Amino acid sequence: MSTLNIAIIGTGGISLQNHLPGLALCRDVRVHALCDANPATLEAARLATGAPVASTQWQDIVKRDDVHAVIIATPNFLHPDIAIAAARTGKHILCEKPIALNAADARVMASEADRAGVRHMTAFTYQFVPAMRYLRHLIAQGDLGRPYHYRSCRLQDWGTRNLGWRQQKRLAGTGELGDMLSHRIDFAHQLVGPIRRMVANVMNLTPIRDGAPNDTDDWVAILAEFENGASGVLESSKLASGRNESWRSLDYVEINGSEASFEFTTGRWNELMHGKKGGPGLAKLEVPREFWVWPGSPRDPGVGDPLVSFRYDQAVEFINAIREQRSCSVTFHDGARAQAVMDAAVKSAETREWIQIS
Repeated sequence: MSTLNIAIIGTGGISLQNHLPGLALCRDVRVHALCDANPATLEAARLATGAPVASTQWQDIVKRDDVHAVIIATPNFLHPDIAIAAARTGKHILCEKPIALNAADARVMASEADRAGVRHMTAFTYQFVPAMRYLRHLIAQGDLGRPYHYRSCRLQDWGTRNLGWRQQKRLAGTGELGDMLSHRIDFAHQLVGPIRRMVANVMNLTPIRDGAPNDTDDWVAILAEFENGASGVLESSKLASGRNESWRSLDYVEINGSEASFEFTTGRWNELMHGKKGGPGLAKLEVPREFWVWPGSPRDPGVGDPLVSFRYDQAVEFINAIREQRSCSVTFHDGARAQAVMDAAVKSAETREWIQIS
């Protein structure tokens, strides 16, 4: 096909901020159809994109023969039904994380997409940060040595404002755990490997947000053991007062190994901190220019805010995988693996026990 027709299902902020600018970088790609349950949100997106097809019913979109791929950015509970229906009608799928409310549903999504032979991608956007990509490269070539410790810390100040569907467990599944810590669980999988067992705690310190009930977590922490013997400590909060939010807040990862240590902070997109065994401490390590942009992306890293524009490479990878008839760099299987850890975290917080992850 010369032109790929894309449908965006869920036309809120994440689609406007991440997906549309990324698609705009791709040649012979057209935003052909839009879907949102909110008519006002849908109309605003239609005016912004000029898409000829718009509907408040996702079922109307996935069955269309003139739609080749879908981007799912709806409340989390809808992800499996939409993705499975899209796969069965031959649509390629990019789905926001978490891709499901539980690992069983996530595995079904992956299985259905594999069976249909379509490309499928979990929107673990931070894999596209240049410093993250370079760190993964250095670890893969052995610079870390044997992994000893992994730790991540994501601190934001979201205050007590209303988060809409994200503060309703029946729609979101979890709060901070699925929203932000899911990315850092994926970091751990990419950089260290599978988690073997873990113990976790979650807290809801804001049962009322801006006058509306909130039954999701706003703080979560995990103590983990990896299959390779490394330890892990992961923490994430929406209530770190004064920390600001998004790319202006703390997003930190450190890995210690037998040969070296590395530190990665999203806010420093083009540098790492690095220290060798027995050395005086960590020092700045610049990210080579070849890692500034995802392979195959036409994005100019000198244009726009680099703490925002790296996100656009995600859509480029999705489109290129479709064109090249290969797997996406991050698939539904990655989303399912992260979901299994999140399921274990919920169970551990409820039972106050260590949980083995199958």
